[in-house]
Amino acid sequence: MPHFIDLGVNVDHVATLRQARRGQEPDPIIAAALAEQGGADGITFHLREDRRHIIDRDVELFVQTVQVRTNFELACAADVLAICCRVQPDWALLVPESREEVTTEGGLDVVGDSGRIADAI
Repeated sequence: MPHFIDLGVNVDHVATLRQARRGQEPDPIIAAALAEQGGADGITFHLREDRRHIIDRDVELFVQTVQVRTNFELACAADVLAICCRVQPDWALLVPESREEVTTEGGLDVVGDSGRIADAI
């Protein structure tokens, strides 16, 4: 029987706070470790094209340190796709991005953007 995630923790907004403070803390890597210690079965992070939350350094450290399943949320941007293919998370989830939104607010337009999505897949 396949193992399903009972508790997944998204650490994006820990990074949002760090970026807003223009500092090193709070660190989403530490948040992921604490979530694991608390029983999380999965860690989700979203490397946005504009790097407003999670940054490249975070992705590298997530794949090196997270012991539970990883869920990499990403846009169909070539540089982000390349990072995802290189680090090979357990899951990759394509999500829409808009520069005007604070966080992801809508669904992926699979019909209207089918060529770019097909290329990403």
